[in-house]
Amino acid sequence: MDMNRRTVMTAGVAASMFAMLPRGAMAAFSPAPDGWHKFEITTRIALPATTEAAQIWVPLPAVDEAGWMTPGATDWTTNADRAEIVTNPDNGVAMLHAEWDAGTSDKVLDLVNTISAQGRDTDLTQPGQTPELSAQERTLYTSATALIPTDGLVKETSDKITAGADSDLEKARLIYDWIVENTARNPETRGCGLGDVASMLAVGDLTGKCADLNSLYVGLARAAGLPSRDVYGLRVAKSAFGYKSLGAGSPDVTKAQHCRAEVFLDGFGWVAVDPADVRKVMLEEPPKDLALDDPKVVDARAALFGGWEGNWIAYNFAHDVVLPGSDNGAVEFLMYPQAEVAGERFDPLDMDRRYYTITARELTA
Repeated sequence: MDMNRRTVMTAGVAASMFAMLPRGAMAAFSPAPDGWHKFEITTRIALPATTEAAQIWVPLPAVDEAGWMTPGATDWTTNADRAEIVTNPDNGVAMLHAEWDAGTSDKVLDLVNTISAQGRDTDLTQPGQTPELSAQERTLYTSATALIPTDGLVKETSDKITAGADSDLEKARLIYDWIVENTARNPETRGCGLGDVASMLAVGDLTGKCADLNSLYVGLARAAGLPSRDVYGLRVAKSAFGYKSLGAGSPDVTKAQHCRAEVFLDGFGWVAVDPADVRKVMLEEPPKDLALDDPKVVDARAALFGGWEGNWIAYNFAHDVVLPGSDNGAVEFLMYPQAEVAGERFDPLDMDRRYYTITARELTA
């Protein structure tokens, strides 16, 4: 616990320093509402040739936020025996569920989604009138999940990080800075990670990818009483600011999934938060292995507490997602297409057995 005590003090100093930096001065990476961009996302499903029964669940972009994302049309063609859009009103998840009965060998599906997105940036110096969270939403976004407890070591760590904070905004910033300074992106982590917050803190391994580091933010924020949520989505275009690590490298976005986070602050509403991308910049942005005081990192760190770029689309906010028709239990989150053949659930991260490809392009008027 001595390590935690030292890092909490460091994060407090950092929060004070970054609170004094003018956001407008961060010109190298300064996302903001800049007009809507319309994207077309095509998901191609081709399951292994077999006559056994199979089913697929493909996440659909279902987040509809007036300031930064609006889902559009959903169209598909398939030789499946049944295919339908399934939504869960409790957690907002939407998916296309397709089923093939035994006897069909080639199982294919082509799904096309259109989505409009733009950058976002919250002026955290000017609180105003924002919609309030309902009691149901506040309960949902401060509750524990299967991998994100809000008691025990998570609560202890959160309390130490936020000790002495005078406002929810300061708590949110302290947690953000603590994660930026005390975690690391692990390039060996499969996919986006699992977001097993309890295990990360218990073993003292604060490394991983976006679903790990941003879920850690969500857990610590919820433990501090701040409504917070993971946002599961996909990078769909290059960064307009030249950050190679913060955009899709090509139209093939099959492996471009990215989990972000938000925290709800009275007077500001839902605020964008992405400490995981700060650590990604540090590890991957040329010339790589950048220090915290590198200008690229400083700019990204300032911008990603309160904003993010509109080259990314969101699927949902949900944890512990039940796949209708499956007997294999819930998935931690729905960000990759899920498939089962003869009752066996496939690994969506096994690229040697890949059953899906995803491409993206921006549509022009």
